[in-house]
Amino acid sequence: METMSASHNLSARSVILVEGISDQLALEALARRRGRDLPAEQVSIVAMRGVTNIAKFLEQFGPRGAGVNLAGLYDVGEEAGFQRALERAGFGDNLTRPEMERLGFYACIADLEDELIRSLGAAAVERVLESRGELGAFRTFQGQPEWRGRPAEEQLGRFMGTRGGRKIQTAARLVEALDLANVPRPLDGVLAHV
Repeated sequence: METMSASHNLSARSVILVEGISDQLALEALARRRGRDLPAEQVSIVAMRGVTNIAKFLEQFGPRGAGVNLAGLYDVGEEAGFQRALERAGFGDNLTRPEMERLGFYACIADLEDELIRSLGAAAVERVLESRGELGAFRTFQGQPEWRGRPAEEQLGRFMGTRGGRKIQTAARLVEALDLANVPRPLDGVLAHV
């Protein structure tokens, strides 16, 4: 699925806004695993290239723009900015997290990778790294003084962001390793909304 930018023409009936490509790939993988054909359903996942771009995407696709069915994922640390952007775009006033969820916007506790790591468990994530030939690099990372002795889940979360492209290359594989009965709530929630 092509990543859309604010200048693309929209033929979708629904759009899921996500921060980056890794989020897009993870949701596409989950949709496939759930038996959904998003292009056939006219659902597009738009990677915004950073949450700071949310206002322009809400302007294009929201109630004052194309007026499509919108949903999205955001990191809980970005919640206040996301909330303000939704309010400025006409989605409501003084929005709470439950209200944003009713609108289709779901918070990932740290980020998408954290949600996947917690759902999978450290051992399963390490198997994914091993399948990619990166377990040795992870073991080296674990031995660094500032990371030694920390919980494996915390180490894995940080390791995912230590090399450009690692999150992108790993996101779909982490989703493919998930037990479908244990999918992170924000991922299932956002897909169920569209």
